[in-house]
Amino acid sequence: MLTEQEKREIEATFHEYPRKQHATLSALRVVQNHRGWISDEALADIAELLEISPDALDSVATFYNLIFRRPVGQHIIRVCDSVSCWIMGYEQVRAYLAERLGIDFGGATPDGRFTMLPIQCLGACDHAPALMVDEELYRDLTRDKLDQILEQYNNGTTPNQKHPAG
Repeated sequence: MLTEQEKREIEATFHEYPRKQHATLSALRVVQNHRGWISDEALADIAELLEISPDALDSVATFYNLIFRRPVGQHIIRVCDSVSCWIMGYEQVRAYLAERLGIDFGGATPDGRFTMLPIQCLGACDHAPALMVDEELYRDLTRDKLDQILEQYNNGTTPNQKHPAG
């Protein structure tokens, strides 16, 4: 069930669209900002509020790679897999993170702190390899830099705190 706060925030976006059914992405983002991901139950509740079918809303949710349809970690690590990053060490970055975190793409660490996902391009080709953690871009990656980045997020000294896990 959507909270009153979530409903108010979704309804506040209706004026931006000719019909409330067009607020699909905004509504999904509101709920994800509160919960971290979109469960089947939340999707059904959003669809009911927008007066569209859950299947239609799910097609929007699964199209966008920034909408999560299953639980994710507190921090999302997006590893750039563009051509430039591939040439400059993407595979070593991915392998090191997978080993260090004990997860691969789509997985979440057992403590719920991190989820790792691929992303096609971060626009940092001149400083490849690159990744983002939440909204922070990190470039010219090495093992030492990866250790420093992860340590920052493990110690709670991150520039931005995201949604709680699960």
